[in-house]
Amino acid sequence: MTAESITTTPKTDLKNLTLPDLEKFLQGQGKERFRALQVFKWLYQHDARTFDEMTNISKDLRRELSETALISNLEPEAVEQGSDGTRKYLFKLGDGNGVEAVLIPIEGRNTLCISSQAGCAMGCEFCLTGTYKLTRNLTTAEIVNQIMAVERDLITNPPALSVDPGQDGAESDDGDDDDGQAQSPAGIRNIVMMGMGEPLHNLDNVIPAIRIMIDGNGLQFSNRRVTVSTCGLVPEMARLGREIPNVNLAVSLNATTDELRDRIMPVNRRYPIRELLKACKEFPLPGRRKVTFEYVMLGGINDTLQDAKRLLRLISDIPNKVNLIPFNEHEGCEFKAPTRAAIDAFHKYLIDHNVTVITRDSRGGDISAACGQLKGKLEKA
Repeated sequence: MTAESITTTPKTDLKNLTLPDLEKFLQGQGKERFRALQVFKWLYQHDARTFDEMTNISKDLRRELSETALISNLEPEAVEQGSDGTRKYLFKLGDGNGVEAVLIPIEGRNTLCISSQAGCAMGCEFCLTGTYKLTRNLTTAEIVNQIMAVERDLITNPPALSVDPGQDGAESDDGDDDDGQAQSPAGIRNIVMMGMGEPLHNLDNVIPAIRIMIDGNGLQFSNRRVTVSTCGLVPEMARLGREIPNVNLAVSLNATTDELRDRIMPVNRRYPIRELLKACKEFPLPGRRKVTFEYVMLGGINDTLQDAKRLLRLISDIPNKVNLIPFNEHEGCEFKAPTRAAIDAFHKYLIDHNVTVITRDSRGGDISAACGQLKGKLEKA
């Protein structure tokens, strides 16, 4: 047999495996089931980056693991911090693709916005990420490693500033702070999958990543602190609700007529507003939780009082809250930010009609704030 004819089995990235998957992996190698729990805790509760760090596991098992498995990690290629404390991370993946995560520092409950894809296939007209097109899905490991890399950074470099939590539209809190989760003041409190990519277009990796996030032996986030955003992939919304029914759902609506939504969000041609809202109504949210409707306000396009009135009618029979997001202008896009007067009038109309509404302040205005801006800036450089 020549050297060229020998095939090498790729090593398994353990961070692609949920705890039950890790049990199966180790049992396939003749190991006891409890070993999986030991390894899982080393990965996520102790942030072990090598098998040698797993000191309560025998040297023989550590050696065997090193021969068949690996522990992946991400390190930020670049970090920008704004004067308001917002921190933007660019991660370069092993194949040269880049994705971003954004930390929004809120006193005692920091929110991290993470990516699910390199690029995006949805083609929303106002979205900078969409201009990169979809390169590939992120793996489960690449999704959870964004969280772990930022947590690591916060330990050594905690945010110097806080922002008013009442103004942050990414907050997944429903008003009850007692969720039983022990979070350090400097740590990440909320995870929102609103970064680069469409999470529901990558459910095969997003669902295991969420299971690792909310596993009590994993990253230990409360399911109440994890929000998944979608532009409106209706069948995938149903699947998410079946497989992980307790996470929060955010829907990027952005228009109140099919005519406009068809133009600015091509997904609407497959799943028009009526179908999307039906899926929202059927999504299995527990207790007092609500569907968050994200509404990017485009100056002169969807920011009138008539739009506000139509929005109210559309969502009135769904437990809801609304995030108004003034458009963040970026190079190459024809849309403009709304005026302050238009934002205030829209906000006031919804408040006056008993809608829970937050107008999201622009974060990181002095850095590359919009998804894809830091990546684009460094690529140009």
